[in-house]
Amino acid sequence: MPAVKSLAENLTPSRVKLSVEVPYEELQPSIDAAYKTIGAQVSIPGFRKGKIPSRIIDQRMGRGAVLQEAVNEAMPGLYAQAVEEAAIRPIGQPEVEITAVPMVAGETLNFTAEMDVVPEFTLPDLDGIAVTVDEVEVTDADIDAQLQSLRTRFGTLVTIERAVADGDFVSIDLSAAIGEETIDEVSGISYEVGSGNMLPGLDQALIGLSAGESATFTAPLAGGDHAGEDAQCSVTVQAVKERELPALDDDFAQLASEFDTLAELKENVAEVALRAKRFEQGVAARDKILDHLLDSVEIDLPQGIIDAEVHSHLEGEGRLEDDEHRAEIQDGTRRAMKAQFILDAIVEQDDIDVSQEEFVEYLIMQAQQYGMDPNQFAQAIDSNNQVPGMLGEVARRKALAGVLDRAVITDTSGAVVDLSELAPDDDSDENDDDADLDDDAPRQDVMEAELDTPDETPEGSSQA
Repeated sequence: MPAVKSLAENLTPSRVKLSVEVPYEELQPSIDAAYKTIGAQVSIPGFRKGKIPSRIIDQRMGRGAVLQEAVNEAMPGLYAQAVEEAAIRPIGQPEVEITAVPMVAGETLNFTAEMDVVPEFTLPDLDGIAVTVDEVEVTDADIDAQLQSLRTRFGTLVTIERAVADGDFVSIDLSAAIGEETIDEVSGISYEVGSGNMLPGLDQALIGLSAGESATFTAPLAGGDHAGEDAQCSVTVQAVKERELPALDDDFAQLASEFDTLAELKENVAEVALRAKRFEQGVAARDKILDHLLDSVEIDLPQGIIDAEVHSHLEGEGRLEDDEHRAEIQDGTRRAMKAQFILDAIVEQDDIDVSQEEFVEYLIMQAQQYGMDPNQFAQAIDSNNQVPGMLGEVARRKALAGVLDRAVITDTSGAVVDLSELAPDDDSDENDDDADLDDDAPRQDVMEAELDTPDETPEGSSQA
């Protein structure tokens, strides 16, 4: 690539101005290429395309047009070399201004580029960070809740002759109209009263109705051409059903598990609950370590990048005028950006690499979250050039996992918490209902729980 002279000026800790000077001789290959490009595009009587002399192109098109083509072609490479020589890490797009164009040999191409950059900061000591998490305790209420959930999975819906109550399942006809126009109508759909996953006001309208009875209510429509508009909704109950739960006895234990007795099932449920709470301890420890890192490091964040991300987020939600929400999004954006800078610095300091196996595991996990086939998900992120971003995210998770491995974790009783205990014994057969944790639990499952750092989202997808 061409040699350039560049001077970096720190405007702020997170913004730099590069002044770049390129000799005419170094721009000559791009000028020659510009003549070929223009000569292949224009038609001049007496000359074949691609065979037009440079002096004729200068006469017909102007020397300035040639130089403009040459500068446009050379600029990406010139900018990249100037950034490399200045040893800075840009964020986002630069603001480039060309201040001088060489018309003849001996002159120089001069331009400036202002850009946000990753600011310099110092990492704290990462060894032996001490955090305290809640003590693990499995109560009878925890066991009862798990058993109730299991009973619900094996319950059956039974039609009943009474008015609708909260928690019932109903078969309904539903329609929505604006004025005299029917916007939408469906028949025979099943709905759990109280779930709140359909129209606002539907639950209140249903409670107290019996089969064959109807009610009306007003609700904003969630989608379509009339999204957000209030509609007059009508609901008719076809049938009322309640979930009938199986008795909690040995027969149920045999139906719902591999165990012969209810006592054995309860013992297993208690073990599963304990492992789940220990997993929660690991997630809490990880989050507290990240909070510690955020509190221990001062970073001058690039406000321009933050403002642009916040604006894009609010614009997508249609809430640009919501100042309270703007403040929330800005705080979250600042925290996520700061976390990314810190974890990237740990990746560099600890020389962390991402193996193909680790990347594939993360890709599969992300595909599941977006409800996509892993192969289609991989194609989506590749076509949108998001693979480097995802590799960076995996490396950040490994960096935080490494800090977690070196931390001193205790619970509120003073007992040391060993996250390696999350991994099952190699010679044990875990029940299917047990937590699916592998030998790398501190570095895998705990890291895969929701982490407040930027993730790459394939375009055209939505978070499931």
